[in-house]
Amino acid sequence: MTKRIRNFAPENKKMINKEIIERIKGKKAFISDMDGVIYHGNKLLPGVPEFVEWLKKEGKKFLFLTNSSERTPKELQEKMSRLGIDLDENVFYTSALATAQFLATQRPGGTAYIIGEAGLINAMYNAGYTMNNYNPDYVVVGDTRSYSFEKLEQAVNLVLKGAKLIGTNPDLTGPVENGIIPATKALISPIELATGRQAYFVGKPNPLMMRIALKKIGCSNEETIIIGDRMDTDIIAGIESEIDTLLVLTGISTLKTAEKFAYRPSFILEGVADLIR
Repeated sequence: MTKRIRNFAPENKKMINKEIIERIKGKKAFISDMDGVIYHGNKLLPGVPEFVEWLKKEGKKFLFLTNSSERTPKELQEKMSRLGIDLDENVFYTSALATAQFLATQRPGGTAYIIGEAGLINAMYNAGYTMNNYNPDYVVVGDTRSYSFEKLEQAVNLVLKGAKLIGTNPDLTGPVENGIIPATKALISPIELATGRQAYFVGKPNPLMMRIALKKIGCSNEETIIIGDRMDTDIIAGIESEIDTLLVLTGISTLKTAEKFAYRPSFILEGVADLIR
């Protein structure tokens, strides 16, 4: 049953709030999304510095697991540092890394035509892939701000020639400071429509991503909770991996939109700030 803090009667609110918060804080490991949970664009969300400091102080195992494929872990580390939070590079794992790891197991030393940014391109190079815009094994699409009709046209024709279509994540949109931006699924949909081919998405909610995350933090699903702002990726990923889920309302999903799904998170909070108040 979902625990929604602000729905309890006033006389029980304080007691139940504390009970819920302690249950969440009792977890050994925390897997957290970034966009919509930790920051919007270049703005930290309320309570994030205190939450991260609490994770460190309590010796919790944690991993920032993002569907965004634009940045490398090093770039994410540097971004967090600019925002005032110092973290090791190894606490970040992206859908770009998961995609590269997946393709390296499917076709070692393969080739790809990539529509994406440095995070995806570097991950593919590091996985032993080379770039090919003539007859690649895969067309791989990730988050990008340099999308163009020329790239779309080339991707369509390469897929029609036999390249397999891969998406780093199935997000339609992503949150930014002033609203939302189109994400990978929105960018890959024209290729699917033009070719009649369906893309395979590697990022959340693909259980592959969750298995990698659990392996990286070295904890079981029972010891772990996943924090996210999206019902269609973060929350369903946790549910399908039998991990407790915490939906925060600082990103894409709202209470109203969450009610439309057939499944429910384990907990709902306004944001991570509720965990450290």
